[in-house]
Amino acid sequence: MKVYEGRIIYEEVSRGSVEPLSTPVKVAGYLRNAFNQYPLQEQFIVIPVSRKNHPLGRFIVSVGTANSTLVHPREVFRPAILAGASAGIVAHNHPSGDPAPSRADIQVTRRLREAASLLQIDLLEHLIAGRAEDDPQGLGYYSFKPLPQKQWVSSQVK
Repeated sequence: MKVYEGRIIYEEVSRGSVEPLSTPVKVAGYLRNAFNQYPLQEQFIVIPVSRKNHPLGRFIVSVGTANSTLVHPREVFRPAILAGASAGIVAHNHPSGDPAPSRADIQVTRRLREAASLLQIDLLEHLIAGRAEDDPQGLGYYSFKPLPQKQWVSSQVK
């Protein structure tokens, strides 16, 4: 039997103040370069956030193929639990550039919302990153939960 030791390794992503991730536009901006390491593969990222929606980090949970990646709630929420986050934001990219959600994306979002509810961690957003020129809407991203800032913050205050 093998026994492993887990470690969290931190790499600086940004320096200085970081705005709260309170809207899909701000989340998309925060993720601007997050998918550059593997641009031809889908990647799934989790961003644990504080009670005031300040990001506590950015973690790649899964790297997949050109059109899919494995996503399991256990791996998705592990960084949020270890960071002591009260909420989390998840995102993945579509290497094709079109951020329109697939049926699998919709199912994963439902499953993650259920798991987040059990863990009492607010799932604030699931964002799909693409490219504005390949997006029929022209945004370059798709938001599963386009809520204004007031609703995001108030949903966390108990």
